[in-house]
Amino acid sequence: MTGSSDALDRPLQGGMLFLAAIVLASANFIAVLDMTIANVSVPNIAGSLGISASQGTWVITSYSVAEAIVVPLTGWIAGRFGSVRVFTTAMLLFGAFSAFCGLAQSLEMLVFGRIMQGLTGGLLMPLSQTLLLRIFPKEKANAAMAIWAMTTLIAPVLGPILGGSLCDNFGWPLIFFINVPLAMFCAPVAFKMLRRYEQSPVRMPIDLIGLSLLILFVGALQLMVDLGKEHAWFESPLIVSLGVIAAVGFVVFVIWELNQRHPIVNLRVFRHRGFTMSVITLTLAFGAMFAANVLTPLWLQSYMGYTSAWAGMTTAWSGVLAVIAAPIVGQRMGKVDPRRLVFIGLIWLAGVTALRSNLTNDVTYWQISIPLLLMGAGLPFFFVPLTALSLGSVEPHETASAAGLQNFLRTLSGAVATSVVQTVWEDKASYNHAELSGVVDRWGAAVRAYEAQGMSHDQAIYALNNLVDGQSVMIATNQVMALVTAAFFLAAWVIWLAPKPKHAIDATQAGH
Repeated sequence: MTGSSDALDRPLQGGMLFLAAIVLASANFIAVLDMTIANVSVPNIAGSLGISASQGTWVITSYSVAEAIVVPLTGWIAGRFGSVRVFTTAMLLFGAFSAFCGLAQSLEMLVFGRIMQGLTGGLLMPLSQTLLLRIFPKEKANAAMAIWAMTTLIAPVLGPILGGSLCDNFGWPLIFFINVPLAMFCAPVAFKMLRRYEQSPVRMPIDLIGLSLLILFVGALQLMVDLGKEHAWFESPLIVSLGVIAAVGFVVFVIWELNQRHPIVNLRVFRHRGFTMSVITLTLAFGAMFAANVLTPLWLQSYMGYTSAWAGMTTAWSGVLAVIAAPIVGQRMGKVDPRRLVFIGLIWLAGVTALRSNLTNDVTYWQISIPLLLMGAGLPFFFVPLTALSLGSVEPHETASAAGLQNFLRTLSGAVATSVVQTVWEDKASYNHAELSGVVDRWGAAVRAYEAQGMSHDQAIYALNNLVDGQSVMIATNQVMALVTAAFFLAAWVIWLAPKPKHAIDATQAGH
């Protein structure tokens, strides 16, 4: 069914508008929720399926990469088949593949299900924003954007708490099953309420070669960083081959896209210095943030004795002040240079992360939680103005393409960071262990002290090795946090290479 122009111009009102907004916001909520709900569950999933923790991170990265690939295609798919049809179909499929993930009995099944979740979830996020802007009166477009932004902000906060609690009390499959009833309810309700807003399909050409090259180089890159540790990195012909495929695929993709009339990704927006510098800042900072968010629950569960639920409640503190600070940032947006807000936010994140790079094995719950709480205060200062700055740097007709490309690179940076941080952390822990083993207890005093407590010689050696293990991991965790601090600090200065935006952002354009 295709809506008339009168219907398209007539927004919903009253209770109908409220219900439609809840349905659309819920779709965005579960799509974003699934980016973080599995973070604290990786050790449980790995133990259940009999895989390593590094293999378990595929549960996170497979979703993120699939989502990154489909985001640039959302405009074409929605134009070809209709936004409402695509949205409701994606919602139904998201629920179905969530059930598939919960029933998975092997890593291969789970990763396939997560890929399909990512492909459908990647459609839900931009389309929920588009449809919210379509059903709200134009004068209330900012309210629509606020609803969408709040679900985007709250979902990652609740993800670790919900994932940890469900894992500890009911088992990890339930973190996927909870999506099913919500998706099955929202899809038909959304179609019934929104079908009058459906627009006539447009038979736009699709750049199949560009799409194939995008999938090729992104897939090769992600496989390279995921498998690198297991295959000794570039000592392995497989990793070398994947690296060559990723590099060559990327170069060919760029050349092809720059010469297409209807590119799958409009790379010409990079001619705007403001957009380029903003995206570089976003990629550095979001990758750093995601690395820290992935590493923290792994460290807490694997070496600090935290359950999934407690690890989730600890990491979730980062969202509390974010919700409070978001309206403040919104009020300051039109009064302060957005580059200054971004700089303040990133310097704040760098400073707080620096506090997390000097911890010990005796650290208390609140010594971990308070820096995470403070970190949340800087997140809105970083995200909100940076989006305005990047999209305000391109021509109005390029806003949709720029938004899609920005979301693609943001998601990809998070996926790559997830894989890289695991490898760096484990490598540094191994190196630290070797270094400490060479200097700890050279004269055997510690072993004799353990033996004096009634341990056998082998038990004393085992106890000393456990002590060295704990210290090695703690030092490695601090070293990774120092690298994250450096990335935030670098991103804070990169943003000053961007000029002020030439014009304000039209909220109705940003949603397409």
